[in-house]
Amino acid sequence: MARRSLYQRLRSTAQVRLALFVLGIVLMIVAVIIGPLPGPGFLIVFPVGLMLCLQNSAWAKRIYVRFKRRHPRYAGWTDRIMRRASAARRREREALAEADGNRLENRPNAN
Repeated sequence: MARRSLYQRLRSTAQVRLALFVLGIVLMIVAVIIGPLPGPGFLIVFPVGLMLCLQNSAWAKRIYVRFKRRHPRYAGWTDRIMRRASAARRREREALAEADGNRLENRPNAN
């Protein structure tokens, strides 16, 4: 069996998960505050905070999934920024479905 990383072992305790969740909330608040300043600060800090919240809270994941269902356009953008594996799988499925659709449309009619 593969040995778990230090980060994974630390995340197994409730106190560390809570601390990481709170750190994520703080980073998201800081990102909103530094958003008007010049530079890409918001685009770097906010996804990191969101990622920490989503990794360490089932509640935050449920809220995010609900947001993704209601606003798929914005959710796709946030998934790409956070480089979520689910977004990559979804893009692959959509590309395959589009390719299959194109193949069916280009097929000669047997009538």
